Amino acid sequence: MRHLLSLAALLLLSSAALQGQDNGARLTGNLQSNGNFFISDPKIGATGTPQYDNQKFGAESWLSLNYANWGFDMGLRFDLFNNSNLLNPTGSFTDEGIGRWYIHKEIHGFDLSGGYLYDQIGSGIIFRAYEERALMIDNALFGVKVGYQISDNWKIKAFTGRQKRQFNTYGSVIRGGALEGFIKPDSSANFSLAPGIGVVARTYDDETVNRVVNEIATYAPQDSTGAQYNTYAATLYNTLIAGNLTWYVEGAYKTKDVLFNEFEEKVTGGFGKLVNTDGYTAYTSLTYAAAGLGITLEGKYTKNFRFRTDPFQIGVQGQVNFLPPMARQNTFRLPARFSPNTQELGEKGFQLDARYTINKLLSVGLNLSDIYQLDGVELYREIAPELTFKYKRKWQLLAGLQILKYNIAVYQGKDDYVDAVTPYVEWLYKFTPRQSLRVEAQYLDTDDEFGSWAFLLAEFGWAPHWLVFVSDMYKISHANKAGLPEEKTRFDGLNYPTVGIVYTHRANRVSLAYVKQVEGINCAGGICRYEPTFHGVRLQLSSSF
Repeated sequence: MRHLLSLAALLLLSSAALQGQDNGARLTGNLQSNGNFFISDPKIGATGTPQYDNQKFGAESWLSLNYANWGFDMGLRFDLFNNSNLLNPTGSFTDEGIGRWYIHKEIHGFDLSGGYLYDQIGSGIIFRAYEERALMIDNALFGVKVGYQISDNWKIKAFTGRQKRQFNTYGSVIRGGALEGFIKPDSSANFSLAPGIGVVARTYDDETVNRVVNEIATYAPQDSTGAQYNTYAATLYNTLIAGNLTWYVEGAYKTKDVLFNEFEEKVTGGFGKLVNTDGYTAYTSLTYAAAGLGITLEGKYTKNFRFRTDPFQIGVQGQVNFLPPMARQNTFRLPARFSPNTQELGEKGFQLDARYTINKLLSVGLNLSDIYQLDGVELYREIAPELTFKYKRKWQLLAGLQILKYNIAVYQGKDDYVDAVTPYVEWLYKFTPRQSLRVEAQYLDTDDEFGSWAFLLAEFGWAPHWLVFVSDMYKISHANKAGLPEEKTRFDGLNYPTVGIVYTHRANRVSLAYVKQVEGINCAGGICRYEPTFHGVRLQLSSSF
């Protein structure tokens, strides 16, 4: 039945496109495909998954079509997964079908949408339906949304549906709404307010409640907890702009909710059990920008704000909401090795990001992050100064240093902390306006986890078509292996090379690379998850039309 509905939706969109060709219609789309060829390598731990042991190949593809005509916007996306490890890094997932379709229309101030919808309330703290393909997140809301423009400065919206789960949906029902406005007392003054209020309710289906009840029944009396069908969340938020200052603040509260706490100890022994508790979070961001100076200060306090459409989901799947991260997204390979995942059950922290342009040649930056558990245990601390120097239009140098403290026991379930110092440098040289060379050098100095690493990359580009790159990540050998556990020395002296080529023609991009990659944390959009070692060949294709 699912495939018949998918075919009907595809034929409907194709028919509409053909009928509207002479009617000012617009058809756009894009294709993204990934192909992974797995090569077993027990020496680096690239073994033990279905892809390495048997399948040898995995792929993911997304083909989107978007059509606009007669005041309608509609779209269709075909998804394909063959032996994919995106859903589960150590497993294999194969399926295909219509991953998304939607229809949108504006009628006399009303905004009507149906299908698989992406949206959020405020910063997403109580509700965010979004997609992050790199982590196999597609939390679209399969339902309907109605919005209404009350006046030029005020609008309201409401929605209801169920959250997408690959090619099906979770059983729980989500519904909510928001009222947002814009206030500018004096049209000539640089001062404005953008207030908003939102509410969301999630109702567990009978199957989910039965699973909760059956799980609780296995607990000792001291661990027993209640359960209910409905949980409600509400948020207040506002953006204030006054001259060069922008201040965003949001506070949210969630009523009692059955959620899984993997750190909660059972009376009978072991960790991880369902608890029933309310939660709240507060988030603020203050930005100043003027005369070459930019400063952003963020702060967040979260307690028991895990909000899932299924309480047994604790990874990146099934998230109703999104909690803003309190650490920067590092783009360099070694500084990004130890990235903190947002702790939904409880964390408090702040982040400062500042940059000052001294003159046309020189600018400096500083990023500070400090994150703690609510009981005061430190989770993450990063100090990262940077300097950028530009020499005319010929070359540019970026140099930085990361000083890091990382609670690897909480984030990855390993022992204690990682204390690391990582200097890094990037040099970009332009031979001609079309030919350039970019070089990266990084060194991660630590005695913790696997120890120290060195990384070097060279990338040569011929605009607008070609890019060739080669890199190597090298595990520094321990000077004295006596008494050190095998876990700390098993990668000693190993190289993790990568060689690749990229071809770009207009809106088409093809990339082919041989890759060796050590296990670690992969982050996208503030959401992080563990990824195992990879060894093989990666082919990537993207195209827009």
